Amino acid sequence: MTTASESSYSARDITVLEGLEAVRKRPGMYIGSTGPTGLHHLVWEVVDNAVDEAMAGYCSHIRVTILPDGGIEVEDDGRGIPVDPHPAYDDLTAAEVVLTVLHAGGKFGGDGYKVSGGLHGVGVSVVNALSRRVEVEIDREGRRHRMEFADGGQLVSRLSDIGPSPVIEGRPRTGTIVRFWPDPTIFDEVEFRFATLLDRFQMMAFLNRGLEIRARDLRPGTSEEIRVPADAGRDGDWVVFRYEGGIVDFVRHLNAAKEALFDTVGYFDGRDDDQEVEIAFQWNTGFNSDGIHSFANGIATLEGGMHEQGFRTALTRTVNAYARDKGLLKERDDNLTGDDIREGLTAIISARLAEPQFEGQTKSKLGNVSMRSLVEKVTNERLAEWLEEHPGEARKIVTKALNAARARVAAADARKAIRAKSLLDGAGMPDKLKDCSAREPERRELFIVEGDSAGGSAVRARDPETQAILPIRGKILNVERARPDKMLKNNEIQALITAIGAGFGPDFDLEAVRYHKVIILADADVDGSHIRTLLLTFFFRQMRPLVEAGHVYIAQPPLYSTKVGRETVYLKDDVAKEEFLARRPNHNKDFQRLKGLGEMDWDELRETTMDPQRRTLLQVTVEQAAIADEITSILMGDDVEQRRSFIVTNARDVRNLDF
Repeated sequence: MTTASESSYSARDITVLEGLEAVRKRPGMYIGSTGPTGLHHLVWEVVDNAVDEAMAGYCSHIRVTILPDGGIEVEDDGRGIPVDPHPAYDDLTAAEVVLTVLHAGGKFGGDGYKVSGGLHGVGVSVVNALSRRVEVEIDREGRRHRMEFADGGQLVSRLSDIGPSPVIEGRPRTGTIVRFWPDPTIFDEVEFRFATLLDRFQMMAFLNRGLEIRARDLRPGTSEEIRVPADAGRDGDWVVFRYEGGIVDFVRHLNAAKEALFDTVGYFDGRDDDQEVEIAFQWNTGFNSDGIHSFANGIATLEGGMHEQGFRTALTRTVNAYARDKGLLKERDDNLTGDDIREGLTAIISARLAEPQFEGQTKSKLGNVSMRSLVEKVTNERLAEWLEEHPGEARKIVTKALNAARARVAAADARKAIRAKSLLDGAGMPDKLKDCSAREPERRELFIVEGDSAGGSAVRARDPETQAILPIRGKILNVERARPDKMLKNNEIQALITAIGAGFGPDFDLEAVRYHKVIILADADVDGSHIRTLLLTFFFRQMRPLVEAGHVYIAQPPLYSTKVGRETVYLKDDVAKEEFLARRPNHNKDFQRLKGLGEMDWDELRETTMDPQRRTLLQVTVEQAAIADEITSILMGDDVEQRRSFIVTNARDVRNLDF
């Protein structure tokens, strides 16, 4: 029984986190995680501020450097953060407020920014809160000002005038320089991945026509390992991104890994009041109908939103109207569906608006109804004009859509055949699926296992309440090169679709998923890697919401085992082995290379790979759909030379290849 004093709840029980303390207490609320994603998010916050200056028309160059000691420096040539006293804060300049107060910045009313990527206004103050050291230098009106913070935003030196600004091309420099060093007591690791930075910066440059973004990595031993993305330049240590064509160049870049249906890239734009949109598009010969990538104020809207909805609606209406007007669709023919028309389409929708309404803190869906109206109106008018002005391209678009419609009918027949077969089979699940007994999807795991022998071991090793096993035979069909009607004839893909239970393609229903962990379990060799890649391609192209929701995992069976006394120690890979040896330099160095999954004893498989308490799972995520789309097309498409080039230039980024 609880006494009155024990259950009291009064004002003294309420904790108030002052200043930036709240960020350090709950960093995940502000940057998503303390892992690599959250670490790199710090860079995005600082660079986004510079991009906001570019969108406002005041910045043309951004330079990002990974410093020799692992810190980050971001330099822009914008207006510089204001340095005058802030009227609402005694004794604080505007720059100090921006660095130390949450929700402070030039993005909340006023005339600072008409268009901005920031939503919560916590950007650079969060970086300050989660860094062990921050230095800021500001050039305004011919003078350079400097301030410094340490240990999560504690003021070391107040903003002060340290002298004249450097003179560049005869004029005093303007802009902001931010240097920061992430706090290792907050983050799981503080080592930035240069390739991750480059991919993001390239996308930013595509979305901001004419903006030059440079990046370099000055850490020792990295100069020879720099991978330069396609369409980027080099200038000494710098990797340089600048695109005068903007999103037209972006579409060409994404379609470079595919076979274009025609050479032309379509483009149109439109604006009204305080919002504008630009759209670029080109079809390719592929079968993917999910090639629309949308952005709002430079932020990737992975879940789409009103701008994307307006484009899809107008695209379907306009192409159907054109096809009927030109006699390509007869009176007796049904209209082409949106999926028919979008097959092979790569499109970029870039919206900019003064008051963006994003759904959720992830900013992944745009909710402004007025933007849907603008995009729909502009697309109806300008796309119709483009089709009339490009009759050759228009005819190819309609012909491809008609072929897609015929394939859709064939796929529907295949679906019916699968359903009929399932009904005849009784429960409807694949014969080889060994299901689990738990009913709640969040408790259920599906292991997709390569080979019948490994499947047999996995069945013995599993927890039958929560772990289901689906053996697959050999390598599944490469869905990057196949239409749905051909895909549905593949027995292994039929089994996958039926077992997961949520459909596929545009009909995929995430709420109907039967398992919240779909785990790929394949050998750690070349064939196993190929099988994993084929499965990931299938999930990304046909069940993308499953990947985006974080339900897809890769099991990581260890490569080595060794004895420490009577205990068997398992080591994931060569890196883990080297780390183990570094900790135990006098060890006997007797390592056993583990056998393939099919040769493992069931108890060894359970202990190393399936037991939730001891296993290692790699969660598959899609942070930037456009980048993932491009890489999938390169690795799984028909262009052998481009695939070879990608593998060669990225080989150094991959530490755990097994040949």
